Amino acid sequence: MIIFGTKGYLHQLAVLTMVCGWCGNPAAHTVRKRVTKFTLFFVPLFPFSTKFATQCTFCGGERQIPKEEADRLLAQHAAGQDGAYGQAPRQPGFTPPGQGQNPYQR
Repeated sequence: MIIFGTKGYLHQLAVLTMVCGWCGNPAAHTVRKRVTKFTLFFVPLFPFSTKFATQCTFCGGERQIPKEEADRLLAQHAAGQDGAYGQAPRQPGFTPPGQGQNPYQR
């Protein structure tokens, strides 16, 4: 008797701030990669399906995206440009942690 089947894996690649196409709110969206693998005797052997999607954390709307768009979104995330909404403007005199001296630390 041979036991075979499939098993799905869900990987969260990034969290981006974008305007949702479903609800129209600027909200965080997760970029996810879903990989389905063929299993033999409950051991995953090789992937046969890979799909990418974004999901709005505000309304839960999910949209399938092609691999090229997922790569573009991940490149924007790595560069610090989260879609239409970039990083928040900093106040004058603000230095991020790890840069410069902390006046309260000896």
